[in-house]
Amino acid sequence: MSNDEFNPRLGRLGARGTSGKRVRKFLGRIVAATARAGASTGVRSRRFDGSRIGRGASIGRVLRGGDRHAGHRNRRVVIKARLVKLGTKGVSASRAHLRYIQRDSATPDGAPRGLYSADRDVADGTAFVERGSGDRHQFRFIVSAEDGDQYPDLKPFVRRLMAQMEEDLGTKLDWVAADHRDTGHPHSHIMLRGKDDRGENLIIAREYIAHGFRERASALVSLDLGPRTDLEIEERLRHDVSQERLTAIDRRLIRTMDADRMVSSADRDPLQQSLRAGRLKTLERLGLAEERGGGRWQLADRLEDTLRRTGERGDIIRTMQRELSARVPERATADQVIENSSEMQPIVGRVVARGLADELHDRHYLIVDGVDGRSHYIDIGKAEAVEPLPVDAIVRVTSSSREVREVDRTIVLVAAANGGHYTIDAHLRFDPNASEAFAETHVRRLEAMRRVMRSAEREPDGRWVIAPSHLERAAAFEARLAADRPVRTEILSSVSLDRLKTLNAATWLDRELTSAQPLALRESGFGREVRTAQMARQAWLVEQELAEQVSGRIAYRPDMLTSLQQRELKTVAKRISDELEKPFKEARPGAQIDGIFRRRIDLASGRFALVEKSREFTLVPWRPVLERHVGKSVAGVVRNGGVSWTIGRGRSGPSVE
Repeated sequence: MSNDEFNPRLGRLGARGTSGKRVRKFLGRIVAATARAGASTGVRSRRFDGSRIGRGASIGRVLRGGDRHAGHRNRRVVIKARLVKLGTKGVSASRAHLRYIQRDSATPDGAPRGLYSADRDVADGTAFVERGSGDRHQFRFIVSAEDGDQYPDLKPFVRRLMAQMEEDLGTKLDWVAADHRDTGHPHSHIMLRGKDDRGENLIIAREYIAHGFRERASALVSLDLGPRTDLEIEERLRHDVSQERLTAIDRRLIRTMDADRMVSSADRDPLQQSLRAGRLKTLERLGLAEERGGGRWQLADRLEDTLRRTGERGDIIRTMQRELSARVPERATADQVIENSSEMQPIVGRVVARGLADELHDRHYLIVDGVDGRSHYIDIGKAEAVEPLPVDAIVRVTSSSREVREVDRTIVLVAAANGGHYTIDAHLRFDPNASEAFAETHVRRLEAMRRVMRSAEREPDGRWVIAPSHLERAAAFEARLAADRPVRTEILSSVSLDRLKTLNAATWLDRELTSAQPLALRESGFGREVRTAQMARQAWLVEQELAEQVSGRIAYRPDMLTSLQQRELKTVAKRISDELEKPFKEARPGAQIDGIFRRRIDLASGRFALVEKSREFTLVPWRPVLERHVGKSVAGVVRNGGVSWTIGRGRSGPSVE
């Protein structure tokens, strides 16, 4: 038809055409056409997803709508949020998290600052943890403004942001915060109690956390610093061109690539074309893009993941340089290794630093100055899974087991012979040579699986139901443990190397000197320091008549370690005796131990348990099983090298070797 021809068809709405079919309304034709084209109609699904449950849902929806149409000149703010279920370990986990965010907080000039709250520049973290000791959950936020370095002090910004959140949620909030300026992007950690001002559980709508909170922060920063100028936007983008990490330019390239991962360097906007071309050249240098001619480029597979890992690696290297330069400057130029925790060989060395690797999920890293002459960065997992490690302590770090244990296979065998159930009595019938203490370790394994993953079931009569898939469940349990605790860290000496040279105790140096398989020490770095300390220790032992030179070598007295341990125990026992106003009674092999377990004592010779009676006290070798029995009555028999404890099922019950 010619564009000038037009034949109107008159009639009522909904009238049938000459073909007998109902004439579609104009809007209906548009909707049908867009549906055929695969475009979104803009009608949101009515399916329930829980995002609108809780306070701030309506505000979140409104701000989310504004988010879609927000101008590109708004100041960008990244907010990471995490809901933490406190549970039985909530208080200790909160206290540990507070300790680390306080340690790394500082003013712009590097002075320590610590916690603050809505009305206090110095907040009491202990009081905050105690107030929330009975809370069901806790919120943790990390707020990082792209231009946060322009704030001389982040406290006023954070306080206004939290005041705005109170207004949006309609309740007063109990929170503390700490500011970090130890990275390229200043940011703030906020810990928020999971209770409202009426003492009820604080439930914040997911839509507000995901969109509303960030938009409020962006609006405040834009108000403080003004909208981004063209020059600021261009400078930020040009800075991203050469970065070895995932950038906004990369995300735009990924969005525009075709099924063959091909993109064009051309763009209608001259600035964007310049950025794309420059970024593609950088990706080519990194081996992540290849030019195909005619302005067409092919992006590498898993480009996004590779760039994200590259950026994380760069952050780790900068962290190592910063920590080593501050604590052991002579190691800043030494070989540095980022360990893969699942494949690493055992590492022995000195703790240089421990810090937050993933600040949101409370995962920690450890930097160890190894006896192999290299510095190692190790992901040690969640904070609560690893005990405190003092700086300069000497540790051994090994990969956690990720395999099904023999205890799991034994449980399956016992259950197969007992109708699918496991009990201690069934175990002892199955294996008459097994001790009750040995069987008890299998029960503790099942208890751990039930507590962590609900993958074991205990009946009211105490029997354990062992499913046919128990070994698969045990493998999943080990994988879960390895994710939270990828390595095992053993403290060899909580005392620094310099003090060990003349310490009147059985030290790590003594155990190494008398070991049948001593460590291989490299003649550089910490390995050379250990060798020098060993020579000084040998001279001290000869002076103390605990060793002697024979034919050019050092011979040690057979009872040297025992004698040194007794010296330290007597010194420590004297101090504790003055504190308790009770005499110390040495625990000899075969002696009965009966009293209240008070606390653990960490000595250079090892760890000991303080057991107190009405008129005396004693110190005996420590076992982790005692941790759950602080302040309770314990009993046992001293054996060579340890104590056989009767803990768990009564005095006539199983012993723990």
